[in-house]
Parts: sequence; C-alpha cells; structure tokens
Amino acid sequence: MRVYVGMSGGVDSSLAAALLVEQGYDVTGVYMKNWSQDLPGMRCPWAEDLADAKRVAVQLGIDFKVYDFEADYKQRVVDYMIDEYQAGRTPNPDIMCNQEIKFALFLSTALADGADMIATGHYARTADGRLMMAVDANKDQTYFLYRVSSAALQKTLFPLGEYTKTQVRSMAVERGLYTAAKKESMGVCFVGSVGMREFLGQYVVTKPGDIIDRATGAAIGRHDGAIFYTLGQRHGLDVGGGLPYYVVGKDMKKNIVCVTTKLTDSAIWLTQLSLSQPHWINEQQFNGECLVRLRHRAPLVQATVTAVDDMLHITLAEPQRAATPGQSAVVYLDGCCLGGGIIT
Repeated sequence: MRVYVGMSGGVDSSLAAALLVEQGYDVTGVYMKNWSQDLPGMRCPWAEDLADAKRVAVQLGIDFKVYDFEADYKQRVVDYMIDEYQAGRTPNPDIMCNQEIKFALFLSTALADGADMIATGHYARTADGRLMMAVDANKDQTYFLYRVSSAALQKTLFPLGEYTKTQVRSMAVERGLYTAAKKESMGVCFVGSVGMREFLGQYVVTKPGDIIDRATGAAIGRHDGAIFYTLGQRHGLDVGGGLPYYVVGKDMKKNIVCVTTKLTDSAIWLTQLSLSQPHWINEQQFNGECLVRLRHRAPLVQATVTAVDDMLHITLAEPQRAATPGQSAVVYLDGCCLGGGIIT
C-alpha cells in the first residue's frame, strides 16, 4: 500500500514516516510548501524545514516530493484568518488548515498522484472513519481535526496516536533520526515567532480608539486597534493603576474595547454557548449529554448539546472562562470526537 506522509521537518512527522516504513508500507514523504513569506523581524524557516524533511527521507530511503500549496493556503487559511479578525472574532487557522489543506487538498493531490492513503504526525487515532482521541491526553490534537470528514479519515493514518510525546522523542533518538532533538514549533504555523499583532499589522489598517470601563462607561485608556484584543485578555491593555483589567467585549464599528476589573464578570464566564457552522465528522447530528472542549488542552467539560436548524446550542455544566467568538467548541463522547462548531 502506497502512503504519502506529510513531512514538516519536525520530529513527529519524521517518526511517523519511519514507523510506516517499518510497518511495510510503500512510503513517500511530502513537504507541503504552504508559506514562505518573511515578515519584519522574522525569517520564515520553510527552507530549513524542507531541508530537514529531505534529510530524514534520505535516511529512511524513501521517495520525496514537494507540493506547492502556497496560493491555496493564502486564500483558504490566511485570508480567512485576516477576515475573521477584521470582523472582531478570534479564529483558529490551524483548524482551517486541516479542513482545507491537509485533509482536503493534500489528500486529493496525493490520491491523484498514486497514493492509496495519506499519513500525518498528528496525535490522534481513527477507527472505521471515526476520530478517536490519542493515547497522550496532553498532546491529543483531535480539537484541531474536528472539521475533517469521515471519508478523509478512512484514507488517513495517524502512526503516533498510540504513543506519548516522550515515547516519540525516545523512538526518534533510537532510530537516529536527523530531527530527533529538533525543538517543537509553537504557535500558528505561518506566524512563527512573530506575534499575531505584528503579523496582522502587515495586512490590515487599524486606528486607535478608546478603552471603556464597562462599569462606568468612562474612557480609561487608548488602544491601537480593536482587532488586536480578545475576550478575557489581561496583558497588553496599558491601563495603569489599581486592579488589573480584562477585556469583556469590543465594538468594531465604534472601534472601542470594553474592559472590567471584575474577574468573575458574566461576560467572561459563560454556561450558554451558540455555535455556527456545525460540522459532524460522521454526518450524524448529535443531541444530548457529552463532553466539550473549548480550546486545545483545555479540560473536557460536561455539557448538553442541542441542534436547532444550522446552529448548535451548548449548556455547560460549569461556567467556563473566555469562550471566545471565532474559536471552536468541540464535542466528544466516549473518547470519540464527534464534531463541533464555531463560537458566535
């Protein structure tokens, strides 16, 4: 069976490729060139990552290809992210990347190129087209995969789903993989070490506005663009004196950011959520009691889901902090990721 494995130049995808070779698959490594643009103060590391992926492919004795998805990635992921921020929301581009690029464009391109299956270094498992949580609960990445289709999962292998990150590092060292000691990349893939504020500043025009104390309605400071602030944020407000302030909302049309010193403010702690753009992996709409995750590595929370028309309504058993519009709430039942939607 021919498997095309997405190789990013990191240790996870490198070991995924090595394990597939050991399991007897006909493996081809593929580097997806999604982003190559340098930003002020940050040189995009794509060339180094490509070189590292190539070195591992040579070590493993497998074929290696480069798929140039940069134009599609800019349109489907980066532009989506910028549009969402401009609308006052806080999107998750990694989720969109999985939906649009890795498990759609990469999958279709690989299959047309002669692959029978694709594989990635994600920490997740599949079973009969269902998405199951990884053994390593701390590294589990099913939150980022909830918008993938069952059809795509039936053509996908996740070789690392049964292992912990510690085991993966150890196994990579044992095999002498070139990337065994490489540091893990953090943050949004195309933003890299640059902050989101600096990244967005290259693409959007912002203007200063007032920071408003919601309790008094008084302007207590100035912001440099409402687009840069997100629900529950404390740092970066530059409002001096007294108790710390937290963002509780913003009005993009009026260009104001609302804050409070009340950490228990009901705008920050929510038990009722509405989700747009619901997606069910196995196309079977779910209603009832379940577990919900509101961000990667956030705890699973007891909840009840009710589907009404094209919306999901979620009642959380306990109030959760900063359920941010634009982020995703993901639904789980018995270790299976069922799907979810985008917080409105």
